[in-house]
Amino acid sequence: MEKTKRKILFVTPPYHCGVVEVAGTWPPLGLLYLGAQAEKAGWTAEVYDAMSLQHDFKRIEKHLRKTEYDVIATTSITPTYPDSALLLALGKKVRPECTTLIGGVHPTFSFRTIFAEPDCPVDYIIGGEGEHAMYQFLADFEDIEKRHKTANLMWAEDGKPKVNPLRPFCQDLDSLPVAWHLLDWDLYKYYVIEDSRLGAVSTSRGCNHDCTFCSQQKFWEKTWRGRSAKSVVDELEYLNKTYKTNVFLFTDEFPTKERDRWEELLDRVIASDLDIYILMETRVEDIVRDEDIMGKYRKAGVIHIYVGAEATDQDTLDMIKKDVTIAESRRAIELIAEYGMISETSFVLGFPDETEESIEKTFKLAQEFNPDFAHFLAITPWPYAEFYKEVKDDIEVHDLRMYNLIEPIVKPKNMTLRQIDLAIIQCYGKFYMPKMLEFMKQSDPFRRNYLVKSAKLIMKSSFLIKKFARVGMNPKTMMEKVMGRKAPAGMKHK
Repeated sequence: MEKTKRKILFVTPPYHCGVVEVAGTWPPLGLLYLGAQAEKAGWTAEVYDAMSLQHDFKRIEKHLRKTEYDVIATTSITPTYPDSALLLALGKKVRPECTTLIGGVHPTFSFRTIFAEPDCPVDYIIGGEGEHAMYQFLADFEDIEKRHKTANLMWAEDGKPKVNPLRPFCQDLDSLPVAWHLLDWDLYKYYVIEDSRLGAVSTSRGCNHDCTFCSQQKFWEKTWRGRSAKSVVDELEYLNKTYKTNVFLFTDEFPTKERDRWEELLDRVIASDLDIYILMETRVEDIVRDEDIMGKYRKAGVIHIYVGAEATDQDTLDMIKKDVTIAESRRAIELIAEYGMISETSFVLGFPDETEESIEKTFKLAQEFNPDFAHFLAITPWPYAEFYKEVKDDIEVHDLRMYNLIEPIVKPKNMTLRQIDLAIIQCYGKFYMPKMLEFMKQSDPFRRNYLVKSAKLIMKSSFLIKKFARVGMNPKTMMEKVMGRKAPAGMKHK
């Protein structure tokens, strides 16, 4: 009689914040890589995307009670950790004999704090790059001595953390399978484009830059590895043909690092003649570098590019080791617009030396750059980032759920957190109100519809509504007032 397979249940934490979620439901790509390793180890895998399903803990418990699992696993960045921990505790409550497992950036670096928590719900952490460690952990699961030899594994023994050495990063990213069949594909949509099905593809891992506030360069040890252009495009074609996916998010922070590889990738997408849209982010200096091939970006289907401008002056950029100039940021946004693509960037407020004058300077720079979309974020010191040490004495908020780039955490020397919060609200309001009329005047129907729909979604986001309510304003009402103004002839109903 064939032995019943063990089962691992991957669950996303039900954490929600910011404007990202109002634009779409995003596939949990990392869990699909891990799911493939679980199946390779002979286990049954399930992905339960509670976050995208908008399930609260009551509904999550209902789901857990109707399914079986030997291991319940989740992932975490800093603001999601409290909910990830509650999720694992619930998993143990429903099935006390199960094993709980977590991975991701926050557990990798904060394992001592996690294991020191009273009634810690975490049995094991897989730190760093998780695929090969996940395979080894599950393949050796029945033998606890062998299980505890798994590379990257962390656990507590007699109240003390045990930490195994990290294995080297996988150098052949093309070799890592993805368990796409574990998704309910009807769930994933990009709301800006009608009849869309949204996929997520990673073309590379890591970043070799030194930004002090960033978690990625620390997680990947300032290394970068790229998949082959052929592998990426083969995956795009597979998802498009198999699951009818027509909008793709490139999830990596730095897909353009190697110019030759990136241009080959664009050429292959163009040659494939796929009718797709691509959303991506990269560094501003690469956009400037690629001025001569920006036409290929657009022809390949790239429609939306996020670049990080981050700060108001060169001194601040240098302080956080952003390794970019204001002139490059300005030129990158100009190039994205020149080739008909949507530009998006962010401006960070709340540095220790912030003043009302520096905030006004930041806002004027945002107006001068004139990206299609700007986000005004609060500087957030991850507990393990280099920047955290520099501002530790100025941190006034210790609830990790608030470490989401939205709520002010660091108190400037000459301002209060309340003043920073109000400044963020005011910057959003002052930036987007005139933008709506600008969007409505766009001559390109696709671009006009994309911009108007995106702006409406942003103004409907729960985080903005809550922030504006603090000062007696309603962004939806403000938007309706702007949209109610007389639009240019022929545009109102398009």
